[in-house]
Amino acid sequence: MSGGTGKKGKKKGTVMMIKHGEWAFETAEKIKEKMKTVAGRNRHKIPYTTENGVYDDWTEKNICWWTNGFWGGMMWQLYRTAGYELYKEIAVETEEKLDRNLLDHAGMDHDSGFKWLPTSGARYLLEKNPESYNRMLLAADNLAGRFNPEGNFIKAWNDGGTGEKAGWAIIDCMMNLPLLYKASEFTRDPRYKIIAMKHADTVLKHFAREDGSVKHIVEFNPATGEYMRSYGGQGYKRGSAWTRGQAWAIYGFFLSFLHTGEKKYLEQSIKTADYFIDHIPRSGGIPVDFMQPETCSWEDSTAAVIAACGLIEIGKALSEERGKKYEEAAEKLLRFIAENRCNWDSSIDNLVERCTAAYHDEEHEFSIIYGDYFFIEGIWKLTGQELFIW
Repeated sequence: MSGGTGKKGKKKGTVMMIKHGEWAFETAEKIKEKMKTVAGRNRHKIPYTTENGVYDDWTEKNICWWTNGFWGGMMWQLYRTAGYELYKEIAVETEEKLDRNLLDHAGMDHDSGFKWLPTSGARYLLEKNPESYNRMLLAADNLAGRFNPEGNFIKAWNDGGTGEKAGWAIIDCMMNLPLLYKASEFTRDPRYKIIAMKHADTVLKHFAREDGSVKHIVEFNPATGEYMRSYGGQGYKRGSAWTRGQAWAIYGFFLSFLHTGEKKYLEQSIKTADYFIDHIPRSGGIPVDFMQPETCSWEDSTAAVIAACGLIEIGKALSEERGKKYEEAAEKLLRFIAENRCNWDSSIDNLVERCTAAYHDEEHEFSIIYGDYFFIEGIWKLTGQELFIW
């Protein structure tokens, strides 16, 4: 992995404890205590949300669902710190179940990084398992194959062969690019990295706004690469600031900087981070969209924990003086979630509450598995226990 050293000896993208109170270590122990019970009763599931406090199961519902790698990722993060064999067994089972997705062309989309980095990627880091290596490269080849050289973007969702979304790209994909960067490292073939950087450059040009916020969806003419329009997507409206999209940009641009050393990606990550920090409400809860009506109180805790993970990495990459702002903001976000938006009852499966998938969905403020994953990752970053999978 690309790295290097920042000012005053701070390392980029490495495990590093941040100076903070005991609450983070106490929270880590509470996570471990609860998850040992939760994992035992959900060992054969791949959950997305909870129903009456019980994780659902997407193994048969939709094995290709984009969030299906996070449960395995949670298990690997827990296994590395607690050493409980059940966690490893669940993680391996999840990874093997996802082979059905690898064989389903219609189920392969831009989210291969989300599925195979927390599963196969984590396992390969810990065990150098050849099957996990193979799965990562198969997924990377498919992701690279979605690249459109006319517009220099990676196509997002599938459209059933209608071509209606052939020109669509989304901000979320910035978090999937590390799969391509890693493929270049593994194979010593620059093609994957070139594709990732071309996509990142397109996002810089067409998604990033002057104020630091970013768009969710941009449509290009798939035949010519011409910029067509943007969409509000999962946010409040076109031109607004969907908070999870801002979080994907903060963390995603930083990861492109980490793997390439290109300062323009770090600068955009910081710019979006500044926008995010400046718009955190006094209440501490992160809204679904920073521009949603004042009468709307819907929150998305996933945006908070994802942003926090990115902010911590920014803080570690900068000088101590400059990085303090981002580290403190991250700790504040995570502590708010731990103290106000977590369910610590071991009879309830989820950790994080008040998550929202999209502003215009019928349901809001429920549990979502990647909220739990990134909360654990964020707390592990603070306490120096993280397996860095990106």
